[in-house]
Amino acid sequence: MQILLSGALGIALLGCGGDGDGSSGGGSGGSGADTSAGVTSGSTGSSTPGTTTGSAGGDGTTTSTTTTSGTGDSGTTTSGTGGSGTGGDPTGGAGTGGSDTGGGGTITCPSTALRAGDTNQTVMVGSRSRSYVLHVPPAYDGSKPVPLVLDFHGLGGSGPSQRSGSPYPAQTDPEGVIMAFPSGLNGPSGPAWNVGPCCVADTDDVAVAKAIVAQIQETACIDPKRIYAVGFSMGGGMSHYLACQAADVFAAVAPAAFDLLEENVGGCNPSRPISVITFRGTSDPIVPYAGGYSSVVPGMPITFLGAKKGFEAWADINGCTGSPSAENGDGCSTYSACQDGVEVTLCTKQGGSHEAGNARVGWPALKRHTLP
Repeated sequence: MQILLSGALGIALLGCGGDGDGSSGGGSGGSGADTSAGVTSGSTGSSTPGTTTGSAGGDGTTTSTTTTSGTGDSGTTTSGTGGSGTGGDPTGGAGTGGSDTGGGGTITCPSTALRAGDTNQTVMVGSRSRSYVLHVPPAYDGSKPVPLVLDFHGLGGSGPSQRSGSPYPAQTDPEGVIMAFPSGLNGPSGPAWNVGPCCVADTDDVAVAKAIVAQIQETACIDPKRIYAVGFSMGGGMSHYLACQAADVFAAVAPAAFDLLEENVGGCNPSRPISVITFRGTSDPIVPYAGGYSSVVPGMPITFLGAKKGFEAWADINGCTGSPSAENGDGCSTYSACQDGVEVTLCTKQGGSHEAGNARVGWPALKRHTLP
């Protein structure tokens, strides 16, 4: 059955997640006003001094102008004591500080911890500048490696709007987890992500996600084995796509209100098995639970596999055997007998609409899994 999803209502709903996720363009949905003149990342090595102005306000919102030149010496390599580097603000290049062990070896933390709050950042990917909101919680003190979560907005949204509406910070902040909320480029239906057949052309958003991760690792103490992707609607589609294309960077993903696409199944060959926890509502009017054809983005039609077929597809991709568990009290069913100990989970909300996932369930499921 073909399900035609078009018109202003469909587009608006694709961009709505939590509070204020339906904004179009790059408008801010967060608290306060953010402005930024950009940050350019570089490789580790000697640095030339960076200059930064701005301070974190009481509501955690920062208006900043950050400039770095040359190559940044962030000290996030796995070597011992690192260079001395210079940089005034935590968002500038810094030397190396204390070290901790995580994953495959010693992780040396930057000597200056990032200050708590939200800042607008940019990263150069090829010749194009891409923006994201960097969220540093008060519990982060820079003394030990912490997870990093990238959270992707829906169609027509933005990084600031996703920061405002995401349910994840309430769960991750107490653990000092750093988050990033990227902004997509404008496509036929507004800001979106390139997930192959849809929904914006001429951009490699997998490369963008990897570049954001690399830049944050320069200034924050990130555990490289605990990097995750989540997203709502079109952002959930980006999370699925990263699981297919960037399993070497992301340990697990949690998409909401979006399926693995029929057009992408054949090319979804992760470099390793990867845990996927998907959140879907049975009454979703935009991405129907049963799946189907969608023409919301003009000229870029796609076919949703459907919640159940997508669940089975990920189980097959990850070499899962046996049957999934019965649904628990949160509506979650899991394949746990999968290659390399990964899990594939589908959480179904009966009567649920086009809505964000349950972060209270999603975050504990994600953090159980690390890169090998």
